[in-house]
Amino acid sequence: MESSEAFQIMIEGNGVENVSEDETSPSESESVICVKEDWQDHVPGSWTQLSIYQFPHYLKDGNDNAWVPQIVSLGPYHHGKEHLHHMEQHKLRCLHRILRRGKPKRDLYLDSVWEVEERARACYEGTIFMSRCEFVEMMVLDGCFVIELFRGFIEGFEKLGYHPNDPVFSIRESILKIQQDMIMLENQIPLFILDLLLGLQHGDPNQKGRVAKLAIYFFDSLHPNASTFDKWKFDRLSDHGSVHCLEVFWRSLLHSGLTRSKTKHRPRSWKLFIHSLTELRDAGIKIRLRYTDDWGHIKFENRILWIPQLVIRDGTGSLFLNLIAFEQSHFDCSNYVTSYVVFMHNLIKSPEDVRYLRSKRIILHCLGSDAEVADLFNRLCQDLAFDNQDSHLYDLSREVELHCNQYSQINSRWNQWRAILKNQYFDNPWSIISLVAAFVLLVLTFIQSLYAVYGYYKMGS
Repeated sequence: MESSEAFQIMIEGNGVENVSEDETSPSESESVICVKEDWQDHVPGSWTQLSIYQFPHYLKDGNDNAWVPQIVSLGPYHHGKEHLHHMEQHKLRCLHRILRRGKPKRDLYLDSVWEVEERARACYEGTIFMSRCEFVEMMVLDGCFVIELFRGFIEGFEKLGYHPNDPVFSIRESILKIQQDMIMLENQIPLFILDLLLGLQHGDPNQKGRVAKLAIYFFDSLHPNASTFDKWKFDRLSDHGSVHCLEVFWRSLLHSGLTRSKTKHRPRSWKLFIHSLTELRDAGIKIRLRYTDDWGHIKFENRILWIPQLVIRDGTGSLFLNLIAFEQSHFDCSNYVTSYVVFMHNLIKSPEDVRYLRSKRIILHCLGSDAEVADLFNRLCQDLAFDNQDSHLYDLSREVELHCNQYSQINSRWNQWRAILKNQYFDNPWSIISLVAAFVLLVLTFIQSLYAVYGYYKMGS
């Protein structure tokens, strides 16, 4: 079989097929056929399998490290890049270890992925300039590498046969950077490929849901909440047909009571202006930490805004950016993370706002300063296309806005009364003197009346 004739990854620059100048141009009929085939690739039916997307240009803020992997490439988008080439030898070393440890032969991995190659290729946005053999080899190598990291992280790399000081397959600082690379939008492997490879390793094809659970354990240290995952969350994740590890992580963030956001036809007057943290506090709203495992599940009750804890690490900005990019790209996806980030961005307008949230233990961060946290949310929302009417936090935001508007109206009336008092009674010094004299006279009259009543009752007794 063609897929098993050779097992060697061919890295050729950016992977684009080159055409020699000596080749003759196609005939007119051949050109028509090429155009028809190209059109066929872009019919709506060819997009139904899309789940792994190229990073949106409008979200790129100049920081390539936020969406370009720095250690390892997974899938075709960054395959063959020079700065990632050193990890290919570790992928091969990983595969050899798996083959020595288990019964399945190399050809079984290749033949199994070969049968679903077309389905896997259809998951990726854009044209993949790789031959079928190259694509299958890449899927096997990258997929086995991912599964080995998942298993080693949970079972222990030494039990899988690796040295305690292995530069990749050990619990070292490099694992954290690899985790951040593996959660990027353009660096994904279809989950059904991982299920397939894990089934081959265990000799049981029924592995649906197991890779998702392994992924949640593996990415737990990246979670923006300090709490760990409960069993019911794993059971809930296994019920969904997630498409890749990034979506598995995204689903782990959704709270249990959340339903998919649906656009409501609201009047234009319902457009919201989200107030900053300082404005909310000035309006009498208290900010409190909400103790819950449901990350991002914000509540507003009795003039108290309850916000779950947010843990911000060095890679949190990249994590949020890739989750937002996934929500903006995937057709069957709510905007849960985007809504939360936009809401927090509107709250946080200055380092002082971050400092206040930190004093309430709502935000925990290990960045250099509170100003960096404020800048993080500002950069995440820069050039972001978002309609807050589609947000799951819309109703909460509206309640907060109504309270602020009521406070503004009361405050406006008081200011109006104060202005009338000033204009009518304090417009010149003589008016002030007259008002003070009248007030003193009123007090003296009251005291005189009080003594008169007191004297009357005293005489009677």
